[in-house]
This record gives sequence, C-alpha cells and structure tokens, in this order.
Amino acid sequence: MALRITTLAERPEFAATLWEMEHTWQEFVLRDPIADLYYPFVTTRHKNHVLVADDDAEPGRAVARACMVPYVAGGDGLPDDGWDGVIRAGWLARERGQEPDAVSALEITVRRDLQGNGLSGLLVAAMREHAARLGFRTLVAPVRPNLKHLEPHTPMAEYAFRKRPDGLPHDPWLRVHVRAGAEIVKVAPRSMVVPGTLAEWRAWTGLPFDRPGPVEVPGALTPVHCDVDHDHAVYVEPNVWVTHPLT
Repeated sequence: MALRITTLAERPEFAATLWEMEHTWQEFVLRDPIADLYYPFVTTRHKNHVLVADDDAEPGRAVARACMVPYVAGGDGLPDDGWDGVIRAGWLARERGQEPDAVSALEITVRRDLQGNGLSGLLVAAMREHAARLGFRTLVAPVRPNLKHLEPHTPMAEYAFRKRPDGLPHDPWLRVHVRAGAEIVKVAPRSMVVPGTLAEWRAWTGLPFDRPGPVEVPGALTPVHCDVDHDHAVYVEPNVWVTHPLT
C-alpha cells in the first residue's frame, strides 16, 4: 500500500466524504456535546489541522483521518477535562482573537476494513511532522486507551501506567504513542462527558437503563452513572495525557 497523507486544505475534495468512512466508534462516544464546537467547522476553520490519507489502491477514497486542534494553553496545558477542555480552549481562543500556543491531537480514525495494518502509527508520525511544520514545539494528546473498556472498573491512574516486562505500556494504543516518542504524563479524569436521558442512552446502546447506579456499557472505559428517578445517565470518560516533544 502506497499511502499518501495530506492536509484537508491540500485535498479539499475529501471534505464531502470525510465523515462517511466506516469506523468502529460507539454511538455514545459521538454524542459528546462539546464536539459541536469543533467538528462542524473542520472543513472551514480547521482544514489545515486535519490530515487525510488515501492509497494507490483506491485513490481519492479516504483510508484514515487525523484531527488536531490548536488552543491557548493554561497552566501545564494539559487540562483535567482533556478532550473537552482543548476543544473548548480552541474555540475560545478563536472567538477572542488569541494566537494559539499549543496543539492537541483529537482523534485518529482508520477505516474499519484496514484496521490492524499499522496505519494509526503512520498517522501519529504524520501528526507530529505536521504540528512541527506549523511551528509548535510539542504535540499533546488526550489518549483513549483502546483496551481499557475490558477493565471498566480499573482506575485509569492504575491502568495508564501499567507496563509490560519490556517497559512499554500495557495498552496497545499507548504503546504506539510511546514508540513514536511520547511520554505518558497524567490522567485527564473527566476528558469526555456525555449526558443523556434514559431514552437516549437506550437508543445509543440497546441497554435497558432501568436500574439506578453504574451501568457497564460495551466500549465504555468506565461505567455509566444511571439515575432512574431523574431520568438521566452520565458517562464521564478519563483519558491519558501524553506529550510528543517535536524538537
């Protein structure tokens, strides 16, 4: 496979089909309301912060995408609200006319039929290179460890720093980042917050949501809190902050 990775600004023809790529994201993950401050504006405001990849087998058909957001860092630049936090900070910086001094990865999505072929690692490397070209000295990422859903009751602070005998992270997605040169820094305890009525959660998951307390949802990194009396459920997802030095 000869892979070509460019920005959406360089390949605007991908804009119309960017979200049509078959993926494996769970429906509830796509319901984070903070996402509305970024994704509707990708093809206009953020087209130079989105990478698209196609190959010689099907030129013009996306095989992967990678999204980043520039923002104004506060404190150490790694907010406790992680993914939500950098999207909000990026939105506020633009509205206030501030010059971003940091950039965060938001997602890498590989087409379902091509997962497991190492494309995600190539996209991480491409994001690092592009962030450096944009003048940033560090690329940060609130990483969603891809096997954490198998241990929803394990604290992220324990899971994130678990290592194999060779010293690399236990989690495969964290390993990809570390092998690319990243450092695992800390946990973002409320990186993504997804609220919904019980009817919405039933539609998103196919689960009954008829008992109060924690509900284990396939694909969720932690249990979803269900409040039957007040007709809502809330998912608070922790992520793991990693930093990629670029110089």
